[in-house]
Amino acid sequence: MAPESSSARSGANSLGSVPKSKRTTRPVVQFSSKSRIVIVGQAPGTKVHETGIPWDDPSGDHLREWLSVSRESFDDPDSFALVPMGFCYPGKAKSGDAPPRPECAPQWHERVLDAIAPEPLLLLAGQYAQQYYLGPSRKKTLTETVRSFKEYGTQTIPLPHPSWRSRIWMKKNLWFEAELLPVLRRRVKKRLAD
Repeated sequence: MAPESSSARSGANSLGSVPKSKRTTRPVVQFSSKSRIVIVGQAPGTKVHETGIPWDDPSGDHLREWLSVSRESFDDPDSFALVPMGFCYPGKAKSGDAPPRPECAPQWHERVLDAIAPEPLLLLAGQYAQQYYLGPSRKKTLTETVRSFKEYGTQTIPLPHPSWRSRIWMKKNLWFEAELLPVLRRRVKKRLAD
């Protein structure tokens, strides 16, 4: 049976064991059977690992700004499923956090998606989510993939990861704010109103 959660922080509890990282394992995921929008990110960072609240950091603030949604709406699992490629903090790498653990998404994503509302709006934040979900239709670079968002239909939108680096990226890619963000906001608003 697929796992189900009605609480922002209990979804991971029904998922069983998750591989250990260098810190204590603390899966961070949010979803319910009514989730209408799925955001697939990378993996929890240190702050999110400590609080257990998905996107509870400056990246989350930036993402909510892109979506034009309140924190209250974003934290509602009936509206948003927040499903990282790795449910647990992966530890540090030479520059920043390590990549998401590779076994997490194949083990859990299908189960989570089977447990939520059919045909959700799928937002792919960052290269790991795009690689996994777009496969060979992904372009050579993240920028090309995001710029080609119209090619992925009305149910899927690739995004850069909303970290501090994306602010630099946005200054080099003015089309993102002018072309993609209005489409993203319209689709999110429509899906939340359904």
